[in-house]
Amino acid sequence: MQNRWLYAMFLAMPLTAFAYTGENDYGQPVDHKLESLTQLLQLTPEQKSKLETIFKEQHEKFRAIHEESHSRIKQVLNPEQMRKMDELRKQHKERMQEDAQKSAR
Repeated sequence: MQNRWLYAMFLAMPLTAFAYTGENDYGQPVDHKLESLTQLLQLTPEQKSKLETIFKEQHEKFRAIHEESHSRIKQVLNPEQMRKMDELRKQHKERMQEDAQKSAR
């Protein structure tokens, strides 16, 4: 039961901020997302530029929220619990990357 609660907490956290490498909140690179939207919505260069700015601002906000949350969580958990939480995050990130690779094929 406790593991389910922790897992649910991870899913609720802004996953983009865990290890941002130019990806949006779905693990898709921002450039790829912009190109997809450009084609699907027939965006003008101006619209594309504005959306890119919005996505970057969104990422910065997610990162700030994540960093604050992570700091507060560290104040609550003991060192062993924090190590376990970091390991769960790592596993979750790896699963998300695997899923993203599978869906890209």
